[in-house]
Amino acid sequence: MSKVIVLTGAGGVLCSTLAKSLAKEGHKIAVLDLRIEAANEVAEAINADGGTAIGVAANVLEKESLVKAKEEVNSQLGSCDILVNGAGGNHPLGTTSNPYLQEEDLLNETEGFKTFFDLDPNGIKFTFDLNFIGTLLPTQVFAQDMVGKEGCSILNISSMNAFTPLTKIPAYSGAKAAVSNFTQWLAVHFSKVGIRVNALAPGFFLTDQNRSLLTESDGSLTQRGQQIIDQTPMGRYGEPEDLVGTTIWLCGEGSKFVTGVVVPIDGGFAAYSGV
Repeated sequence: MSKVIVLTGAGGVLCSTLAKSLAKEGHKIAVLDLRIEAANEVAEAINADGGTAIGVAANVLEKESLVKAKEEVNSQLGSCDILVNGAGGNHPLGTTSNPYLQEEDLLNETEGFKTFFDLDPNGIKFTFDLNFIGTLLPTQVFAQDMVGKEGCSILNISSMNAFTPLTKIPAYSGAKAAVSNFTQWLAVHFSKVGIRVNALAPGFFLTDQNRSLLTESDGSLTQRGQQIIDQTPMGRYGEPEDLVGTTIWLCGEGSKFVTGVVVPIDGGFAAYSGV
């Protein structure tokens, strides 16, 4: 049965792939993104491929923007059945320069060098807001369409570092842990009104946000990039298509008794002890 699916952050690499894949399943897709040009580009590609989609501008940190987006979705596609909270990201001001603090770091005056003590609260707040508040607000707005209907669900995007935090990025790790916890909370809270809530926990996927951190300009791996591959039993980065199967399952009838789960899609990273 065709459903109306709203995806936030869907102008990006990962969620645009999910949007196109869900469209191929026969669903009507609302591609929401802060950048309307990116949203329209994804929607046009879906429509050109025989699907049904619209691009909608939306800021996941502004409720008024989301309410306006919902009105547009309702008018053009109908009532929302499934919400994919895909907007998120990190901020360099919430990132340390080194994975471990050394005494000599306190004397390092290199421009841009940051220890834990130098982390900017504004960068940390931005990261928490984008990932957690950027999941909460779209849910407040679009889940109202789902109450009392059958086959409705919400899919959040957490991260494998919500299970075990990664070095250097305390704000992002903590924010994604909050998304996982919120997923479980919502699953219980919405359980009596027929809305399932689950989350994906992607491992390492190359995106526009992390490409410069994990690869050199010639495509070779940085030191951190190589460390990640060495810790990933399957020996590669994830590809956007690797998220599709789990997404279709969690959004479909095959998972109608599944709620409150956070599914790692990480090539075995979380299972590997390093030894």
